Amino acid sequence: MEIKNKNILLTGGSSGIGKKTAEMLVEKGAKVLITGRSYDKIETVKQRLGVHGLSFDISDVENIAAKTEECVKLLGGRVDVLINNAGIGDFGPVDEINMTSFLEVFNTNVFGLALLTKELVPIMKKQNQGTIINIGSSASVRGFKNGSVYAASKFAVRALSQCWQAELRTYNIRVCQVNPSEVTTAFAQKDRKERTELDHKLSATEIAHTIISMIEMKNKGFIPEVNIWATNPF
Repeated sequence: MEIKNKNILLTGGSSGIGKKTAEMLVEKGAKVLITGRSYDKIETVKQRLGVHGLSFDISDVENIAAKTEECVKLLGGRVDVLINNAGIGDFGPVDEINMTSFLEVFNTNVFGLALLTKELVPIMKKQNQGTIINIGSSASVRGFKNGSVYAASKFAVRALSQCWQAELRTYNIRVCQVNPSEVTTAFAQKDRKERTELDHKLSATEIAHTIISMIEMKNKGFIPEVNIWATNPF
């Protein structure tokens, strides 16, 4: 798919992987709409990158249909690409997990992602084309110590991606999943400040390049899933 003049909706676009991906998409001529929980951050990125923006808390599942309608209007009724990037984490030992933690993480990482996609799939079906990219994690394929809640949510995202691949290919809708390992962003930082990039760690740039490559593949093919690891992060 040629990115120029395509309409792209990107959740979690105010920082990290989302912001870098939005920046690269704009450079290639796309019309990009970013969403995020913080109105101030969205407005800052809007001004800096020249994107459209909407304050949209994807964990507020009761309002997803209404907010999605706003997104579609801002994009002129057409959505060529959906990038489900918004995500949060919560970590701790198994004997401390609780329903509050599960619901908080799953509302954003799974339920919000799925319900937003549900609202947009009919538009893509009518277009007879579209690309959906779900941002998973290395935790989508392998659990880790203290990762019960987060890894469970990312395993669920992987299951959704595989189900949608089976369902949507006949409508020329491509569903891809990107699984980064540790990335130097604000993710899981209590102060939500971006981490300093390190030469031996993955940065948002590497992940954004991968996302762009998936979109730019000709529509007759797609990459179902890709895992991205730092070569030597130790």
